[in-house]
Amino acid sequence: MRRRLLELPLFWRVFAANASVLLLAFAGLVLAPITVSVPVGASELVVLAAGLAALLAANLLLLRPALAPLDELAETMRTHDPLTPGARAQLSGDANVVALAQTFNDMLDRLESERRESARQALMVQEAERRRIARELHDEVGQTLTGVMLQIEGLAAEIPAELREQLDELRETAREGTEEVRRIARQLRPEALEELGLSSALAALASAFERQTRVPVLRTLDQPIIAEPEQELVLYRVAQEALTNVARHAAATHVELALSEDERAIRLVVRDDGRGLPGHARTSSHGIRGMRERAMLIGATLGIDSPPGEGTTIELVVPRSP
Repeated sequence: MRRRLLELPLFWRVFAANASVLLLAFAGLVLAPITVSVPVGASELVVLAAGLAALLAANLLLLRPALAPLDELAETMRTHDPLTPGARAQLSGDANVVALAQTFNDMLDRLESERRESARQALMVQEAERRRIARELHDEVGQTLTGVMLQIEGLAAEIPAELREQLDELRETAREGTEEVRRIARQLRPEALEELGLSSALAALASAFERQTRVPVLRTLDQPIIAEPEQELVLYRVAQEALTNVARHAAATHVELALSEDERAIRLVVRDDGRGLPGHARTSSHGIRGMRERAMLIGATLGIDSPPGEGTTIELVVPRSP
């Protein structure tokens, strides 16, 4: 009997609940020894109020189960995060609610598929532009600065002694500029990722982070990691962005970088002992939003754990293809 009631359309379930309440009221008026005078007496008013409260309670108890699936569906719609794909509405309730939930789930499937494809295209365009800029920095700006350094070396023998100190400063400035251009070019185009693989590229990234920040990095990197090119790129970029955030905001003294894999997933963990993330940074930070978008691109899960003053842990889990 209960199963048959649950299978009724929502309209008839609400109608049955209201009809039951009206029948109870009718039966109470017909069968109960209740009289109502004009004007209503105090005792009669108490009896009527109690009856009304009982009817309202019965109506509430009967309607709540009927409308609960709609509340669950509305909550799923309200809390759905486009950057955390995979959440779906439960297919429970009567046929109408199930059809509505299924339509919502189908819409999410289409939106996530289209968003993933758009993000993939955007990522490819972005990486191509990074390679172009890195190449121009290396070939144009880098070569120009190298030429400046050669010219400075050529002037060293002819310049007066009183200007030698200024020449040395100019030489050092040109050298630092050349190194900075090379560093930016390496960040824009991870050559180590293409040539040496993901684990070696992450090791090189950690070494560069240590040189720049003087913060030690504890590395636990499985090798070799078997992953698709898009997955490798996302793993590298997430690690790069996480370390960049540590260098800029965390004020950390130690960092851990771990990469592991099993038959189900590849896991990347970046952990620091810094000041942690403020609450608003998890949704408003461009860096974190970029990491979440990249994770969504390959169907990965990005977790962020950052208690105030206790550091930050970023974990990226890339599932294996079935």
